[in-house]
Amino acid sequence: LENLRQPLEDGVVTVSRAQGTFTFPARFILVASQNPCPCGYVGDPDRECVCTQVQIMKYKNKISGPIIDRIDLHVEVPRLAFEKLNQKEKAESSASIRDRVNQARSKQSARLKEYGIFTNNEMTAQIVKDVCRLNSETQQLIKQAVNSLHLSARSFHRILKVSRTIADLEDSDEITSPHVAEALQYRPKTE
Repeated sequence: LENLRQPLEDGVVTVSRAQGTFTFPARFILVASQNPCPCGYVGDPDRECVCTQVQIMKYKNKISGPIIDRIDLHVEVPRLAFEKLNQKEKAESSASIRDRVNQARSKQSARLKEYGIFTNNEMTAQIVKDVCRLNSETQQLIKQAVNSLHLSARSFHRILKVSRTIADLEDSDEITSPHVAEALQYRPKTE
């Protein structure tokens, strides 16, 4: 896992051998999952966790802070009751979601064209400063988050990128406090 740090950050893999050093493109979307603890039941409302705090800590520490810092969206997925799984309510259609994503990608591409990139994820720290301007209320919210959650510079920039993407999905030209608040909810929960 540690070998994913640079590819996640830079989008390239460098391989060094006796014959020379080779660099290959490596832009990818990492989708990963992890149980909340070794037995999988910490925080479950119906089943008791049998792990000790030490076991839980050791389990969570298998993935380093720098790797966790490079993952933009952390989502806890609780076990669902049968009634929820079996409900007949219609969710938003995939076609509708695809249209919204395509519109957001088009906005990003147009906005970032002058930088030679296509998506918010590709923005460097300098481009984030240029593109992700915040009003005073939103700036105050992110300032409080950085100070109270002790966020790294990398986390700060990733939150702004995610906020910009959330705003794009809502077809908003401005990043507002609700966009930043939602992006903050996707950061890993510290215990």
